[in-house]
Amino acid sequence: MSPSLEKSRPTRTLPQRGYPQLITLYAGGGEFCDGYILSIIGVALPLVSSDFDLGSTMSGLVGSASLIGMFVGGLVFGYVTDRIGRQKVYLLDITAFIVLSVAQYFAPDAWTLTLLRFAMGIAIGADFAIAGTIASEFAPRKSRGPLLVVMVTMWSVGAATAYVVGWLMMRSGHDDWRWMMASSAIPAALILLLRFGTPESPRWLMNQGRTAEAQQVVRQMLGPDADLSDLEAETTNRSRYTDIFQGVYLRRTIFVGVFWACQLLPIYAITTYEPTILTSLGLEHGNSAYLGSVALQIFYILGSLSGILFVNRGRRPLLLWSFALSAVPLLALSLLADPSPAAVLVLFAVFGVASFSSQCLQAIYPSELFPTGVRATANGFATGASRIGAAIGTWGAPVVLGHSTRLAMFLGALICGVGWLVSYRLAPETSGKSLAESSGDGTVVAPAVKELS
Repeated sequence: MSPSLEKSRPTRTLPQRGYPQLITLYAGGGEFCDGYILSIIGVALPLVSSDFDLGSTMSGLVGSASLIGMFVGGLVFGYVTDRIGRQKVYLLDITAFIVLSVAQYFAPDAWTLTLLRFAMGIAIGADFAIAGTIASEFAPRKSRGPLLVVMVTMWSVGAATAYVVGWLMMRSGHDDWRWMMASSAIPAALILLLRFGTPESPRWLMNQGRTAEAQQVVRQMLGPDADLSDLEAETTNRSRYTDIFQGVYLRRTIFVGVFWACQLLPIYAITTYEPTILTSLGLEHGNSAYLGSVALQIFYILGSLSGILFVNRGRRPLLLWSFALSAVPLLALSLLADPSPAAVLVLFAVFGVASFSSQCLQAIYPSELFPTGVRATANGFATGASRIGAAIGTWGAPVVLGHSTRLAMFLGALICGVGWLVSYRLAPETSGKSLAESSGDGTVVAPAVKELS
């Protein structure tokens, strides 16, 4: 009998006891960078708008450019990852973070900055497609959910860090926003160094027929006596992009894309323009609004971490309760004529905890509902499709906020309601299942190998 994950001894490349945790950490590092890059614009954008004298339309375009880029990056690089492997894309996207972060410092005008943010979005879309895929393919069944919760929480940690760094940099002088945008190169460089040496996913190698290489990775991870029975092999030859739109996978693709979009539209619209929203709802102008935004990031992190308590009790109820509870504070903000600053912060804190509690499902559901041959493709497509909603929210938020903050809050509550309805009709339960069981179409033959427990 081959050694188990918990009882194996360290090897030269990665410690055997914690290799799923380390790989999750490295994948989570990309999520940290994603959250940092996408959130630092929320602090920098008012300064960019002032420096370049932007109207609401152009300001919205700068703010949403990275989300539009994520649409392209997810659609393209998810499929590329399934074709050429997880490891190559895993390193290239972080390298792009570094180069593009520095390039933003030198942007001479708003259009150049928009193009750089768009390119950054392509790299982020690729990272979203690969992070959940590679983490799920190395994780044992029982800890897959909690590990992916931790990975996704790193996005919130990155976002909170961006607000803190942005607030501190507001005191540095005329080029504040340029230093803010370039600062993301620092965490990206650190994560790139950590990701070097990450092995290729043995599931992907097996799916490509590269059994000897998969065996080598398994032995590297579990010791010299390990064999492929330590991994589950999905008996599928699905590898075309169109496979995610056929049979039972079409329903899953629609579900994942729609619920993800409904989660992100209000979240991105609110977090990108949070200082502006808080000011319009009664907080003082300037640093007080930014400090309020920083404080709220703590609740977003707590909400994301709270998923650990519920994710293994049921993916479906977690998603339904999250949508329902997210709608309540937004609806309250739309109905209250003159809420106190304390009430505003409390309601946004409740929204943050409720909405971020199910963020982990953005990585879990695509990874569990699709087989190895198209897992990154499905992750990438869902990333791209969801960014349509996020881009609409980010681009349209300045327009709606210019008309009425209460209307913006009502629309956010309405979108949460749509997400709940779609999830109620389409969300499956995958908790406790192996990847072969949750991703099967009902026609595959059960594999003769076992999954790590």
